[in-house]
Amino acid sequence: MHQLLIDGAWVHVREGPTRDVRNPATLERLGTVVDCGPDDVARAVAAARAALPEWQKVSAADRAAFLSRIGGRIRARERELATLLTQETGKPWCESLDCIDAVVALFAACGAIAPSGGETSLPPQPSPQVSYLLRQPAGIVAAIVPFNFPLLLMACTVAPAIAAGHTVVCKPPHQNPLASLKLAEVYDALPAGVVNVITGGPDTGRALVDHPDVGLVMFTGSTAVGRRIAAAASRKRLELELGSVDAFIVCRDANLDVTVPGVAWARLQNGGQVCTSGKHIYVERSIAAEFVERIHHCVGFLDVDDPLKPPTDLGPLISLEAAQRVEDQVGRSLRDGAKLILGGRRFRPSGLPGHFFQPTILSDVRHGSVPTREEILGPVITITPVADALAVIRRVGESNFALGASIYTSVPEAVMKAVQSVRTGTFRINDPATGNAGPFGGMRHGGMRRALGVEGADALQQPKRVHFAPVMERKPWWFPYRNRSKRS
Repeated sequence: MHQLLIDGAWVHVREGPTRDVRNPATLERLGTVVDCGPDDVARAVAAARAALPEWQKVSAADRAAFLSRIGGRIRARERELATLLTQETGKPWCESLDCIDAVVALFAACGAIAPSGGETSLPPQPSPQVSYLLRQPAGIVAAIVPFNFPLLLMACTVAPAIAAGHTVVCKPPHQNPLASLKLAEVYDALPAGVVNVITGGPDTGRALVDHPDVGLVMFTGSTAVGRRIAAAASRKRLELELGSVDAFIVCRDANLDVTVPGVAWARLQNGGQVCTSGKHIYVERSIAAEFVERIHHCVGFLDVDDPLKPPTDLGPLISLEAAQRVEDQVGRSLRDGAKLILGGRRFRPSGLPGHFFQPTILSDVRHGSVPTREEILGPVITITPVADALAVIRRVGESNFALGASIYTSVPEAVMKAVQSVRTGTFRINDPATGNAGPFGGMRHGGMRRALGVEGADALQQPKRVHFAPVMERKPWWFPYRNRSKRS
């Protein structure tokens, strides 16, 4: 039974039902955790509260040194962490190594821009009165991360939060918390209570969000859950990164030798379980047939197998429920007129009993059908031929889903003009990369968060205006107003 990290020590859970964590490829049991109840949540929050005053006194330079030390210790364990990450997520081995690289880089980057919390503006001097602005941490952060990138999205939350002077209670995803617990062993480089890690499902997350001492909730996950958190935590600060149906637009002048593998990788990495990838592809009609033929050839030769095998391109989905959901979405798309080019169902590569779904291509998808209004978290490429790419850009700008958008074109000038009108958090031209650059976040239904970069660091701190009059004196505009009669 795995323990919790609370106040710098590994402790047993006091209450809650147990949950087995299984390898989604082999269904082998990897470990058992407990769904923490309100008592354990309160213990973790109390530890974060007790550590907060001293951690806020630590200088930005010293916080950066702590973060750098954590990054180095993660690097020393990268193979162990990558193996466990692959076993419990189904992520291919090379993608898990990439995630560890990104986690290390995030701790280093957040340390480099750790806010000092000091003065950010001052009036001209001398002055009998002084006003200036302080930026201070919101307090205790509740960090709730999803199953698809548990370590990377944990780092996107925990690293900037502790760099800004917060203390944190982190709840890893209930489907695969083991790598997060293993990584948490490096937090003994920090003062006790700065980072605390609990385990559990929705009820645990609800108890954490509802706790009165939590000042900031940082959540990455589905739009439905994000809305429930926003409703329940109306008096707390919220940083929400939610799901999306991002558009990928392919213009007639695109170089398909580059575009096709770029689209395939962007859509299918991590088994298609990526919130930031282009979910639905719009292709200009004059090249649509060639694009479909090429991407069929590209995807049809991908290796689907045990993700621990180095050549594997695609592993399983996270759970049986996830695979069933994708199968249902594909079925409804076909009933709505889409054309099946490849795949479309669950299967057992190499006889593995896990939650595998065939790489799937759907063409002639009607705009307004399932793939254009529901996030499909699986290895499904959906394609809609269109007459005019610029018209699609305008359509993207009107969509409620606004995490990002991507386009391939050899004539980007017109696109650059259109970018101004597209209300998405990110717009990618000729490169679907999803690196660690900030700021990152969505608009509208895509959430309300700006993660990473200087903007992300600023968002984690609350501005406080300080006004100081060195000399105590009565002001002529105070009561009684009869003293101002001469002016009238």
